Amino acid sequence: MYYLDYQATTPLAPEALEAMLPWLAGPGSDGFANPSSQYRAGRAAAAAVEVARAQVAALLPRGGRVHFTSGATEALNWALVSGARLRPGGQTGSAIEHHGALQRLEDEGAPLIPVGADGLVPPPDEAELPENGLVALMLVNNEVGTIQPVAAYAEAAHARGSLLLCDAVQAYGRMAIPDGPDLIAISAHKLHGPKGIGALWVRDGLRLPPFILGGGQEQNMRSGTVSPALVAGFGAAAKVAAERREQDAAHVARLWEVAVGKLAGWTINGSVERRYRGNLNVRREGVNAVRLLSDVREVAFSLGSACGSGSGKTSHVLRAMGLDERQTHASIRLGWGRYTTEEELRTALGLIDAAAERQLRFAA
Repeated sequence: MYYLDYQATTPLAPEALEAMLPWLAGPGSDGFANPSSQYRAGRAAAAAVEVARAQVAALLPRGGRVHFTSGATEALNWALVSGARLRPGGQTGSAIEHHGALQRLEDEGAPLIPVGADGLVPPPDEAELPENGLVALMLVNNEVGTIQPVAAYAEAAHARGSLLLCDAVQAYGRMAIPDGPDLIAISAHKLHGPKGIGALWVRDGLRLPPFILGGGQEQNMRSGTVSPALVAGFGAAAKVAAERREQDAAHVARLWEVAVGKLAGWTINGSVERRYRGNLNVRREGVNAVRLLSDVREVAFSLGSACGSGSGKTSHVLRAMGLDERQTHASIRLGWGRYTTEEELRTALGLIDAAAERQLRFAA
């Protein structure tokens, strides 16, 4: 299989797997101990959690604290629900936010910030932001890769006494996270860590009401037994990402040039300039993307967000950008990263492009 769906998930880094193994041990080892326990094995597990916390925090702005969650979806819901209790003046977010935030905003009847045909929000002085409320804005969109002006929106939100929640899932470990947000949601499995673990970064001086009640194991902010194995894998993945950031970015940029050249007959969805180069969302007039998925089974790629793939609906991101039904049905999302080789990418894109050509030839 040629894997081109790095926005959905990423291969587990060998370093992350190695870091996890001691905490997956059974009888005859102390690695299974509960990190909340006070005996030696429990304290060792708790120490491992704190080492990983520091590794994860190293890729985030200073002046905040990392709270581990089951993933970014929980982190987003925690921030929105508890943030509304702290700042009851209303909420808003872009029309292309992740489903975890967008559904919550829509359920509350929150007005959404529109995006242009390039997938970018307008300058904050042209957006209607709440007073004493909360603004949600992704740093890198998961479907089209556009990079939003998070720092500028944070400044505008603060001027109104509001909080800024940043979904940094697709950016974390791939680029610098800007200063300014009050809350940042991240996920391990998007930067070669394990699934089932994420975090919410909370700015110092801001204390969110708990979202999950119980024993308060996670710094009295979240309840539930912390998994040392998942946390250690997250920390190791973050450490490697920090060490390889420039190398990974250069590799991704090279692959972008290869892909754009290989798919010269396709139209790019979203801004080319303000975009993460590991995301290429493209469309080709007359192509049926669903059929393309079936025709090219050797390649793993997608029609959009993995979170919304079972809904049967076309991409809310592409619709918000003004694409019509025909254009959204002709669009595919391609993603690559650290472990993608240029040869693999060329071969996979060749298979996709050839299948699209066959569709158009038979339709003529």
